[in-house]
Amino acid sequence: MATATSKTRYPPPSPEVLRGYGLQEAGRIAEAEQVFMALLRRDRRDYYALHQLGLICCGRKQYAEAVLLLATAVEVRPRAAEALCNLGLALHGLTRHEEAVAACDAALAIAPNHAAAHHNRGNALADLDRHAEAAAAHGRAVALQPDDAESLYGLGNALRELRRHDEALAAYRRALELAPGRSDVRFNIALTQLLTGALREGFAGYDHRLDKPEFAELRGRFPTPAWTGEAPVAGRTVLLHPEQGMGDVIQCMRYGPLLAAQGARVIAAVTAPLLPLLAGMPDIEAVVWDRSAPPAHDLHCPYLSLPRAFGTTLETIPATVPYLAAPPDRVNAWEGRLAALPRPRVGIAWAGNPGFANDRHRSIPLSTLAPLLAADGVQFVSLQRDLRHGDETALQRLPNLVQLGEELRDFADTAAVIAALDLVISVDTAVAHLAGALGKPVWILLPYSPDWRWMLDREDSPWYPTARLFRQPRTGDWRSVVARLGEALQAFSGR
Repeated sequence: MATATSKTRYPPPSPEVLRGYGLQEAGRIAEAEQVFMALLRRDRRDYYALHQLGLICCGRKQYAEAVLLLATAVEVRPRAAEALCNLGLALHGLTRHEEAVAACDAALAIAPNHAAAHHNRGNALADLDRHAEAAAAHGRAVALQPDDAESLYGLGNALRELRRHDEALAAYRRALELAPGRSDVRFNIALTQLLTGALREGFAGYDHRLDKPEFAELRGRFPTPAWTGEAPVAGRTVLLHPEQGMGDVIQCMRYGPLLAAQGARVIAAVTAPLLPLLAGMPDIEAVVWDRSAPPAHDLHCPYLSLPRAFGTTLETIPATVPYLAAPPDRVNAWEGRLAALPRPRVGIAWAGNPGFANDRHRSIPLSTLAPLLAADGVQFVSLQRDLRHGDETALQRLPNLVQLGEELRDFADTAAVIAALDLVISVDTAVAHLAGALGKPVWILLPYSPDWRWMLDREDSPWYPTARLFRQPRTGDWRSVVARLGEALQAFSGR
């Protein structure tokens, strides 16, 4: 986040305004707010009060209030570039990205060398998937302020989306030189290394995710030491615990038996939908995760730290499948339920958790898949438990797609259904990991800029030997992916 300087070319600020500035710079935000509120009560169109209160709201992520204040400041002084720049920041915070770009453009029309406006414009362009323009905007900000770590970070992000990974790493590393405490920069370096196949270095840096503010609760949760691979585990209890998505747990459960083989008692804490699936794993004690009262243990390890603890490289990924199996009683029940369906039976999942930060890139509208799902000679089975807006209407037009919906109570049910299928087609969500862990043929649909675990430019996955990867050739292009899927499905079904 970049905010413009408070200095303007207008008449100088009053002593009260200067006092408010001083309080802001000293970090005494509540006191500064009181100063500016008093000024605003005296004059509702006091530019300085409006602008500074808008900045305070931006700092608190109160973007709706910030937009009102900063838009009024722009009304008072239409040629105040700093107010327009910060209005762009607030609009971006409300995901009004086109308007944010327009506000920054207006600021740059007044002050072409306004570094913060170039930076804020770059961030908004990135969220519009206009990454080449975002890289140019951040590059201009860096040219104007070469020692600004925030703009270097934004430049690295844009270059990474453009797959200019060496340049992205150079930008990140320069940002880190300027701001060594930036855990987000270290984390993005790690993501880029993982994406390009440098797993040992990438997993070492990936642990910096735990330094980010959103993981503060995780850091302070355990009185026991974290297991990082060095301490012997024989005769000790190791607690594995979740931190992100259920697909991550499924992917990393392959390491549980390896820990048990070293003599550890392994407790796998999981969210409730995974418990019936994982309860049958040999040498693993699966329990429902309770953040407030973890089971007794000697060492703990987040699932996504297991690859680092085992020193995983491309050559040493433990990729023997299946390493999970559906409970036999569920398999029998679902095989009976689906027995009347003709073959080949193809399961499909088109959307992940809508709360995931990058969901707009990985999930596919069901209507986009309609040409594939209307194909003759294939029986499709939906593995999508929760439907999105518009899915119900689309399903009515797809009689060849059996919808199981809430009959899928948990991942044991989903695994049992997959056992009765011939192929699974899935976006990058837990269903893809589950099919891969079960050793079922799975075709995974990936955005142009994929998650780190799928790496780049390959059709196979070292994590899942039965997976085939179908990648977007450009950002947002699912239609060409669906066309390739149709051709592959014809070959698969023998047509």
